[in-house]
Amino acid sequence: MNKSIIGLDIAKRVFHIYTIREDGKVFRKMLRRKQVLEFFANYPSSLIGIEACGSSHYWARELSALDHDVKLLNARHVKAFVKGNKNDFNDAEAIFDTVSRPNTRTIAIKTVAQQDIQLIHRLRQDAVKRRTAKVNQIRGLLSERGIVIDLGINKVRKHLPELLEDAENALTTLSRSAFAEQYERLLAMDKEIEGFDKKISELSRANELCQRLSKVPGIGPMTATIVAADLGEGSHYKNARHYSASLGIVPRQCSSGGKSVLLGISKRGNRYIRTLLIHGARSVLRTCQNKEDKLSLWCQELIKRRGFNIAAVALANKNARILWALAHKEESYKKAVIV
Repeated sequence: MNKSIIGLDIAKRVFHIYTIREDGKVFRKMLRRKQVLEFFANYPSSLIGIEACGSSHYWARELSALDHDVKLLNARHVKAFVKGNKNDFNDAEAIFDTVSRPNTRTIAIKTVAQQDIQLIHRLRQDAVKRRTAKVNQIRGLLSERGIVIDLGINKVRKHLPELLEDAENALTTLSRSAFAEQYERLLAMDKEIEGFDKKISELSRANELCQRLSKVPGIGPMTATIVAADLGEGSHYKNARHYSASLGIVPRQCSSGGKSVLLGISKRGNRYIRTLLIHGARSVLRTCQNKEDKLSLWCQELIKRRGFNIAAVALANKNARILWALAHKEESYKKAVIV
């Protein structure tokens, strides 16, 4: 059985292979980047394990096109099988051992379209981080001159122009000019983020799955697009709970001696999606009061029993399961009604 299993350690230029041949002998080989596809094109169809990292989805697609069965493995699972000191062949052997085990958890291979959506989201995340850093820098530099602006981007947008026009404050001609330049950069960052938001809205409108996901309360274009890119058809997950567990919004377990102990959420998996789901759930909870539909009544009761934050996570968990069901079963969202 091992003859058809390969551990492949990928890199930028040099790739390493580890497998056990039919005669029981270990086979190791180093390949240059341009040699990889040629080698596997002439190799019998095999199960190839690859550690999920940079460019892993690309290589998984290319090798799958050559009639190989490719499995992407979580780096945490591979690390447990590394023997001795770290080197490329030991990493390839650890990948081989991991993919050889039954019931090994794998990562779904993403299509180019899914990666395109992720690309826009990651660029937007970077722009938001740069804008936050710029706002903090402006507030810090102003505080050195005894000028304090309250927390929040909107506070800086509002008060910085007023400070630049005030001739009686502590700003010198040079500092006033420098802060004016920083304000222009902040406005440029706002336009950059608005551009990404527009692209995400366009992607959502053009994608049939995103349109169905957006019907769920608390799910907008931002969450719908990134979940569609993460889920695909949802077939990689056994059921809805497996998907919500992969996002870290299920209780963390610490059980022993037959006693089950459930703690706070595990916070594993994609932090970005988990954050969007929870923020969307909070928006639903804030507007659920005085409503009498089934979901709003459930939210109101949960807030009374467990508090706002726990209710938000619970609703995020529920929404994650609903999103998986809509993607996997190719159905449209149906609003719950009181019977």
